[in-house]
Amino acid sequence: MTYRVMTVCTGNICRSPMAEVVLRERFEAAGLGDLVVVDSSGVSDEEHGNPVDRRARAVLAAHGYSTGDGHRARQVTPADLASRDLVLAMTAHHARRLRALAPGRVADTPVGAASEPAAGGVAGTASEIRMYRSFDPAAPAVPPGGSEHVLDVEDPWYGGHDDFETCLAEVEAAADGVVAFVRAELARTGRNPRLAEDATA
Repeated sequence: MTYRVMTVCTGNICRSPMAEVVLRERFEAAGLGDLVVVDSSGVSDEEHGNPVDRRARAVLAAHGYSTGDGHRARQVTPADLASRDLVLAMTAHHARRLRALAPGRVADTPVGAASEPAAGGVAGTASEIRMYRSFDPAAPAVPPGGSEHVLDVEDPWYGGHDDFETCLAEVEAAADGVVAFVRAELARTGRNPRLAEDATA
């Protein structure tokens, strides 16, 4: 059974498609490309139908990534949340919007270590909503009841080239943690017998 990951930002033309590209390539490199599907969306429909921002494409290309050819921005829907296993919010604002979109169905998991499954989610029935940078071991820690804003991936759209470089660096820093979390979930839920055997060996 395929494990589905979605990255979410505002308009789905900068941060979330950059994260989608990076994660897809990391899953492929980890040998999980046939088990994990990655896509992206935005909480707003303001960029609906638009391609990846040209500055994001330039930074991705400069670092050897694909540039999201064929991508068209779209707004996240409740059906998306119901059908994804892991939803990764770029900011605390996005996380709040996502948690409000399907109350009672989507796990309300503010933060958590990448090595620990998020609480409140039932595999295969509802998404776990997590802050993307919560998977970066060097990211700021959020104490119980603390603000998730410290984990925001800031919007580079309003800035220049350096802001897109910073965005990509933050995306890359958390990517391996996401892969490790998903690998553990695949083993825990028995979606890949080989991974489950490796986990118990």
